[in-house]
Amino acid sequence: MKKYPSLAIFALFTMLYAHASGQTTADRPFEVKKSGQGKLAIIFIPGLGCSGEVWDQTVAQLEKDYTCYTLTMAGFSGTQPQPEPTFVNWETQIARYIRENNIQKPIIIGHSVGGGLALAIAADFPQLVSKIIVVDALPCLSALQYPAFKSRENNDCTPMINQFTAISDDQFEQMQKSTVAALVADTSAQKKVIRWTIQSDRKTFAGLFCDFLNTDLRGKLKSIQCPALILLESSFSRLKPIIEEQYKDLKGAQLQYSSKALHFIMFDDEEWYQNQLTRFIKP
Repeated sequence: MKKYPSLAIFALFTMLYAHASGQTTADRPFEVKKSGQGKLAIIFIPGLGCSGEVWDQTVAQLEKDYTCYTLTMAGFSGTQPQPEPTFVNWETQIARYIRENNIQKPIIIGHSVGGGLALAIAADFPQLVSKIIVVDALPCLSALQYPAFKSRENNDCTPMINQFTAISDDQFEQMQKSTVAALVADTSAQKKVIRWTIQSDRKTFAGLFCDFLNTDLRGKLKSIQCPALILLESSFSRLKPIIEEQYKDLKGAQLQYSSKALHFIMFDDEEWYQNQLTRFIKP
């Protein structure tokens, strides 16, 4: 059999490099699409079950001036799931990616669960980021319904996971059609979100939803040192005292309420949303 020493050396070098650099693509709990050539970087984190494509219109506006890193979390929208995903693991792995790729002081933009991740990263790794933009997320979603809510240690998400995985594909699709109709008004965008969520791994979908419902970031907000823009759906304007109480320790945060958008503000109130981003991001 003919030997190929150069290929063997290359393979060995590749393995050594992967070991030295720590994190390989397969290890990361997200896929990354990089675009743009700007000196400043923006990292985009989508919400529950969504593809990074949720940011396509936003990236199209910003990649002329910024280097954009658009994430799709593992198990969402047809991507390969990873075992036992958690909110905290996703947070620390995104922070690790920023460090290992020498991304200097990026802006982080997150929607929904991705907005929670943006808050958590800015709180736990305050030196890593320059600004955050949170699109329709709260530090503690469960406290909106249960004001005395406290996170449970060793929270068991098995019941929710079992509930989501036990139903048929048709039942899950019908559930998502009903749910998404209440989250985004734009009908063409509804179809996209439904497609992304029904293509998601249901164990990941249910597990992260359960984990996020048990997440309370209110006590961490005082650790955030960077400027923060919080964009909120129109219905939250009727709950301003409650919303602002949750964000009270995020000093200097700008809370802005859309006049017409549901949860997917980037689709339902695009012009207002883009104007808010442009004003906040510019140095």
